[in-house]
Amino acid sequence: MATTTGASRLRELMVDSPTSVGARRRAQRWELFQQLFPSLDQMRVLDLGGTTEAWHRAPVRPAEVVVLNLREPGETSEPWLHPVLGDACTAREVLAAAGAPTAYDLVFSNSLIEHVGGHAQRAALAAEVHALAPRHWVQTPNRYFPVEPHWLCPGLQFLPLGARARVAAVWPLAHSRPDTRADAFAEVQWTELIGRAEMRAYFPRSELHHERMAGLTKSLIAVAR
Repeated sequence: MATTTGASRLRELMVDSPTSVGARRRAQRWELFQQLFPSLDQMRVLDLGGTTEAWHRAPVRPAEVVVLNLREPGETSEPWLHPVLGDACTAREVLAAAGAPTAYDLVFSNSLIEHVGGHAQRAALAAEVHALAPRHWVQTPNRYFPVEPHWLCPGLQFLPLGARARVAAVWPLAHSRPDTRADAFAEVQWTELIGRAEMRAYFPRSELHHERMAGLTKSLIAVAR
């Protein structure tokens, strides 16, 4: 119990609490986002993979936001915010079926592309991003940062799949511990970090911004303005 409590406190210090290192990094990311898109308050934005809760907390307010999420886009009573349930890799089809627009001023996506299931799905997601809006912001953790960001585990992303699953099943700094070994295996299968070469291939005409920590690239952001 003491180990679990200590791990929970450490995770709060690193990423979960409002004063954590992760919270400060997210605030800096929002500042950069607003600098890159100064007319955001006039834009119609499509968020691929986000939640309504995240936009309720965000320090920026576009004119309109549609949130497309495969599992839990969330709920809201805000007239400018619209959740849609569905797969971002077939976003245009899902949006059309839901009666939502299929053209936007900006596509926004944070930490989704590493979870969609391999190269073919990542390429499909990138194609949707390019087709849906002339501007985009697509962020992903950098595979070559030494700490895997979902489990806060050094080097986890470089282990063989079976070893990753064994570590994920017991690692105390994970957001939530899986109930079974099969759940742990599925979680690591659905988390495939990518690096600069892949981001350049998926977004060849975009600016590639590097978020750094201790001089190392912690995450990558493909930006089209």
